[in-house]
Amino acid sequence: MAWVNALMVQGTSSWAGKSLIATALCRHFARRGVRVAPFKAQNMSNNARVVAGGEIGTAQYLQALAARVEPEVRMNPVLLKPEAETRSQVVLHGVADPELSAVPWRERADLLWPAVAESLRSLLDEYELVVLEGAGSPAEINLAECDMTNLRAAEAADAGVLMVCDIDRGGAFAHLYGTWALMEPAQRERIGGFVLNKFRGDPGLLPPAPERLRELTGVPVAGVVPWLHHDLPDEDGVARPTAPGTGRPRVDVVLYPTASNLDELKPLEAVADLRFCCSAGELREAELLVLPGSKHVAADLAWLRERGFEPALHEHVARGGRLLGICGGMQMLGSELRDPAGVDGSAEGLGFLPLVTTFEAEKLTNRVEARFSPSLDGPWAALAGLLFDGYEIRHGRTSGEGASEALEPGLGWAAGPVLGIAPHGLFEHPELVAALLGTDPAGSLEQALEDLTDAVMAGLDVDLVEGLAGVATG
Repeated sequence: MAWVNALMVQGTSSWAGKSLIATALCRHFARRGVRVAPFKAQNMSNNARVVAGGEIGTAQYLQALAARVEPEVRMNPVLLKPEAETRSQVVLHGVADPELSAVPWRERADLLWPAVAESLRSLLDEYELVVLEGAGSPAEINLAECDMTNLRAAEAADAGVLMVCDIDRGGAFAHLYGTWALMEPAQRERIGGFVLNKFRGDPGLLPPAPERLRELTGVPVAGVVPWLHHDLPDEDGVARPTAPGTGRPRVDVVLYPTASNLDELKPLEAVADLRFCCSAGELREAELLVLPGSKHVAADLAWLRERGFEPALHEHVARGGRLLGICGGMQMLGSELRDPAGVDGSAEGLGFLPLVTTFEAEKLTNRVEARFSPSLDGPWAALAGLLFDGYEIRHGRTSGEGASEALEPGLGWAAGPVLGIAPHGLFEHPELVAALLGTDPAGSLEQALEDLTDAVMAGLDVDLVEGLAGVATG
């Protein structure tokens, strides 16, 4: 095989499906025996995973698993974690950088690009193929001078490009043509194929649009990928379930503004009626109520109170409903938040658990192996003695003097129907989900990657795609 060494997935907009297409391509080429790695220069998401050296976006973590290689910080050298409408934390090579976080958006690119270029070049040197993912659209002409993730990365990698659009939104052919038209001629030349993604309906209704689009741009349609119901978490935020479950336990999740690591809740969709609630009135006597992680704990706690959640949470616990707090959610359940380092904010906690959290300037990012206390009883008794392999991403250090330890050593506490744990990843263990909700989620992450790849590649012109990546076909 002769390799161009880089294939890029760009999109006409956010949520066009770039991450899923890139994930499927990573697994496809891995199946072909190619040593392939994912890459996204700059990701913006509060969904992250811990790898050697720090944290990266969940999308690149999953793409590395699809490529059957170890996830690492080079694959997502810059991660932006939103903290407010106009503020985000900059994570560079896995480590939060407060100085860069304070730099205005348009001035960051030149400071970050050397690290991005170094990571990309080293992956290109080490792997046979790098599958790059873009961000948003390459035709954001208001941000062109500071766009590292689309045009600059494609040029640096000398990558061929697949341009993906979300046809379910409508206007797909205008999106593709408009994106192509706003790009410079040299940038257009990299586009080797258009992909119509999330298609529902009769493919026979598409002509003559693909042919007309090719006449206008010279770019063929490389495939039509159907709307897929997959078992992988979304890159950023959370896609709300399309229909309620029937005869399944209800799990309510409080969706505050900077809720983080929501991707870890994805497995619950297989066994529960999972609901994300933005107002206290949406809570409906759930079997399990979850306070998820938070990128800005004090601000999200204030939002929670403003929306009337505090009395609703107390009512839920008073009637015996289980309340689970994860990482930032656990910190909210405590009695006090202290912020001497000025990284998050001080506040009075909800008071469900006798915990004190102190925010420190240095972020903690660890893989952890823990065990639920063998003496755990009451509503959480089914977890007693079970192992938990998870990960920590947090500034807060929590102490629970006088509290009943639930996750050893010092990673979780319980009081009656209230449980708080510091690590993420609980619901990614089928045996722990079964202990909590009585049903073991069917399938596995590996099977989800296989199924996704089968479905995506069935909709693509494989010869065209492999040719764009430099694979000798036939």
